[in-house]
Amino acid sequence: MSNPVLNERTFQSASTKWGAPEPGTGHVPGMNDGPVSSWRPDRMSVNGTITATASLFVLLLVGATIGWMQTKPEIVDGFVQYRIPALAWIGVAVGFGSVILLYFKPRLAKFVGPVYALGQGFFVGALSKMFETFYDGIVVQAAGATIGVFAVMLVLYRTQIIKVTDRFRQIVVTATMGLMLFYGVTFIISLISGSSPTFLSSPSLLGIGFSVLVAGLAAMNLALDFDFIDKGVEQGLDKDFEWYAAFGLLVTIVWLYLELLRLLSKLRER
Repeated sequence: MSNPVLNERTFQSASTKWGAPEPGTGHVPGMNDGPVSSWRPDRMSVNGTITATASLFVLLLVGATIGWMQTKPEIVDGFVQYRIPALAWIGVAVGFGSVILLYFKPRLAKFVGPVYALGQGFFVGALSKMFETFYDGIVVQAAGATIGVFAVMLVLYRTQIIKVTDRFRQIVVTATMGLMLFYGVTFIISLISGSSPTFLSSPSLLGIGFSVLVAGLAAMNLALDFDFIDKGVEQGLDKDFEWYAAFGLLVTIVWLYLELLRLLSKLRER
């Protein structure tokens, strides 16, 4: 799934409600309080965001491990088949609900984030077990590719090879919303007709090209996440937004991993 929570509208709202005061508005003229410390334990920091992200990632792995172990193969007419446990679909619903809730209540991220990580992790683990059964070693490849893309995007962002301008942000957000709308319509059609566009899972050039574009879009969302964190620290957002930023980053990483998993499976079919 994409990451709609770390967007410009949410950032502006956050900085207005919980940001640090503008220069000259938070200090009474004429007072001498002595040396001013730059350490603000109640404000968002990069290290705090890293810690929150690591905590959520550990919970994601715990959920994924449980989901992996709970997914068992079934032999039907001599063929191995898998059914994702019902609890995994509950995890998907929890994940979607968490995104919607935090869009309106971002300060709840420290409580909702762990729930998302465990629920979504269960689904990711169950799905990964299915792919691993039919494509030996694909999970390690997808995880490695996800780490690689994350590292490359971080370097490109830090070296300003990729700059998050207003136009860049608008293009990425619009494309992401369009993709989510497409996925939503496709899901509804599949429920009604029992089928979906073949290129979504087809190893054809069109199917592979689509997966490459979607994975690339997920990678571009990482740049938006990094920019949100930098802006949040710069504007002195409340410390609760470390968890909000970590949640948004985890959403993007999970989305990227799932898209790479699908892409690799298509490449294996050729």
